Amino acid sequence: MKRLAVIDIGTNSIHMVLAEIGKDFSYKIVDRIKEMARLGDGTFTSHRLSQEAMDRGLIVLKRFSMLANNKGFDLILPIATSAVREAKNGGDFLKLVRKELGLRVRVITGEEEARLIYLGVRNSMDLSRSPAMIVDIGGGSVELMACTQKRLKFVRSLKLGAIRLKDQFLKADPPDKKMIQRLENLVGQTLKKALSKKRFTQFNQLVATSGMAGNLAEMIYLARTGRPLSQIDMATIELDEVREVERLFRTKDTQGRLKIPGLDPRRADTLYPGVLVLRLLMERLGVKEARISDKAIREGVIYDFIQQHQEGLRAEQEIPHVRRRQVLLLARRYQYSKVHAHHVSKLALSLFDQTRSLHDLGDREREWLEYAAFLHDIGHHISENKHHKHTYYLITHADLPGFSSEEVSMMANVARYHRRGQPTIKHKGFRLLNRDQRKVVSCLSAILRIADGLDRSHFSVVRKITIEPGEPLRLHVSFRYDPELELWTTERRKKLFEQKFHCPVELVASTIESTSVA
Repeated sequence: MKRLAVIDIGTNSIHMVLAEIGKDFSYKIVDRIKEMARLGDGTFTSHRLSQEAMDRGLIVLKRFSMLANNKGFDLILPIATSAVREAKNGGDFLKLVRKELGLRVRVITGEEEARLIYLGVRNSMDLSRSPAMIVDIGGGSVELMACTQKRLKFVRSLKLGAIRLKDQFLKADPPDKKMIQRLENLVGQTLKKALSKKRFTQFNQLVATSGMAGNLAEMIYLARTGRPLSQIDMATIELDEVREVERLFRTKDTQGRLKIPGLDPRRADTLYPGVLVLRLLMERLGVKEARISDKAIREGVIYDFIQQHQEGLRAEQEIPHVRRRQVLLLARRYQYSKVHAHHVSKLALSLFDQTRSLHDLGDREREWLEYAAFLHDIGHHISENKHHKHTYYLITHADLPGFSSEEVSMMANVARYHRRGQPTIKHKGFRLLNRDQRKVVSCLSAILRIADGLDRSHFSVVRKITIEPGEPLRLHVSFRYDPELELWTTERRKKLFEQKFHCPVELVASTIESTSVA
């Protein structure tokens, strides 16, 4: 089971969700944490993140990452949106996070933010009735997504976030009529331009996401029923109810707003511009109600991760051992011949085990041989000609978590010498190895060269090999079907083995009925 932590560094809040991805690629949220760091306070007027905001953000991120690690969620995906994206010193904040916490934060565009929000909503809500508009009113920006259940048709990222509008327009508490008029004019004109009739058809359903929309729904439901809202997801709010909340906020200062039932006190200064945006959007679209979704960008990141990493997730389920998994993922990436590679690996390991007295190598070297056998032919992905050299290149330039650079170089060299030329310091890759490493590569490549020769036809003709020590060393080859091509190839590839182990090799062939493999 894959355990994933997603951290959303927003303008107003920093959220973290902890998710477990199941074998069927579904996921389960096991915890949600949110803190209002107000990273974007003052950012949209000064175009910089204040030192106080960065300090708050760093404290929250440190707490979240420590919590995720302590709970075993070692894969952490942090993303940042408009506040960090637009600040002139956003890069400084990212460097600080990387230095202090070791987190690589991905800053996403408004369009990418909208795509991820759509993924989160689409996979948790039925949008099949008619074309829908999804709106996410954040602190720095508003994302609009015209969509159906099957596809995202149109995206707009508008600079109408609640903190941005508060900083730019609402400079008095409560704001005067002139401030409100300027605010409403800007929002109305921006929405009119974004929702031009040329680009949009009529939308019969509106879905609102974000913490602002959720808190608005809580206030409306409390006023409507006198009871707290038990579940934000799928709640509905009416246009007239949105207008009433907006009216209450327009006439009150911060202290007066704090007395409104259901209001999150931390949104006392920012909920009003968010409500105004939602009201104008509903009027522009001609809809009388909005549904609330508590799934948005964080869930979208999880779905996107699953879509992008299905092969790797499937491999983790099939192959728990991290080193073997990384090697096989690399092999699959270059469409390796699975039957041939695994058969050569079995033959090579059988040779290795039966010649331990000759090479005196251990389990670590045995593992390198096995993985080099899996990868020895991936160079065919580039070209048949000199594919052994292409194999060396692909392995040395691969990202193989769990392996040191020295181990990667060893496996690449072993695979590179599975055919043709002898290992020599004329070759740069071999020359970079130290004396002991060169000896190991020569021994392992000699074994791999014979194993590959014994499956020259790629039909697994040779089923078993048995070593009879002595002078000469007899290699008993048990086969089904005609082994002539395998025997002919191995005769020409045994020279390196004879040189490294200081003994002649004689091939002895015999037929068998069994299909077992040594």
